[in-house]
Amino acid sequence: MARKIIQTDQAPAPVGPYNQAIAATGQLVFVAGQIPLDPVTGQIVGEAVAEQTERAIANLKAILEAAGSTLEDVVKTTVFLADMNDFAAMNAVYAQHFDEATAPARACVEVSRLPKDVRVEIECIAVVP
Repeated sequence: MARKIIQTDQAPAPVGPYNQAIAATGQLVFVAGQIPLDPVTGQIVGEAVAEQTERAIANLKAILEAAGSTLEDVVKTTVFLADMNDFAAMNAVYAQHFDEATAPARACVEVSRLPKDVRVEIECIAVVP
């Protein structure tokens, strides 16, 4: 398995905890979008986007570990927000889990609605070492 960060000054520099691109070889795991559901109770965790982001990332982490991978092996994420005004709060939590120097490539979009009317959903692609 190889994971290599791609950077060029011929494209805009990242403006957050992500990289322009990641090249990866080996087995990949595609993790479905995770919303802030508690796996035991099935209930939504928190009302604030920061709390919800923390739970969504915890869910990603659990699935990755079940696949033999980790957050450090993630090469791409997509973040869906119900309100782009929540970006800074989501990004602050996200940055606690993904080191800016090695963070995956990322897209973040506002959507009109998310399952169970949550504020955030996150999906990812990771390599399996």
